[in-house]
Amino acid sequence: MTGFSATVLTLYPEMFPGPLGASLSGKGLEKGIWSLETVQIRDFATDRHRSVDDTPAGGGPGMVLRADVVGRALDSVAADDRPRLLMSPRGRPLDQGRVRELAQAPGVVILCGRFEGVDERVIEGRGLSEVSIGDYVLSGGEIAATVVLDAIVRLLPGVMGKVSSGSEESFETGLLEYPHYTRPQVWEGRTIPEVLTSGDHGAVARWRHERAEEITRERRPDLWRAWRDARGTDPARK
Repeated sequence: MTGFSATVLTLYPEMFPGPLGASLSGKGLEKGIWSLETVQIRDFATDRHRSVDDTPAGGGPGMVLRADVVGRALDSVAADDRPRLLMSPRGRPLDQGRVRELAQAPGVVILCGRFEGVDERVIEGRGLSEVSIGDYVLSGGEIAATVVLDAIVRLLPGVMGKVSSGSEESFETGLLEYPHYTRPQVWEGRTIPEVLTSGDHGAVARWRHERAEEITRERRPDLWRAWRDARGTDPARK
């Protein structure tokens, strides 16, 4: 297996590559930096109606993806060291640290949930790691899988134009990113901060760091506390 290999198990393979076929991720696909294959879960149904779901045990609304069908679909994917993920609103929230970990793997296998969810037995039996992209519910895991793959692929060597392009982005340092400006110098009466055109690289770096701290403190106090605690900063600091 060469490059980063992604396998997505879904009831809607036509949703891929979708946005992953454009921009940075699309160029990476063209260059062979990463590969993407889809597996149609319904192909592993055994009845004439190709059923993949059934009513929940114990009653309740909706339908649940069957363990036997999903299990066969997962077993059709080559056994290797790739992490096996299930996109699920009850999963561990995705963060940049997890994205970096996944980008170091040889690839990922992602199961896209649908309906009320997936039979718990296949989650346990196939060692799936549940991942959430936020505290809300989507129609299915396909969009969430696209988000995960986009976040991973942009970190793969050769995808971004410069190695340093992502090093100062939000979450990479523990802080949100500082503001950006470019030409024209004046727009609708608003000017670029003078320090950014001063040529003083040290002053620019200090300004950017201070603004990143300020924005993080105002908008994401949770991140601010974690960053401050990790650095052993004086808790009394405002």
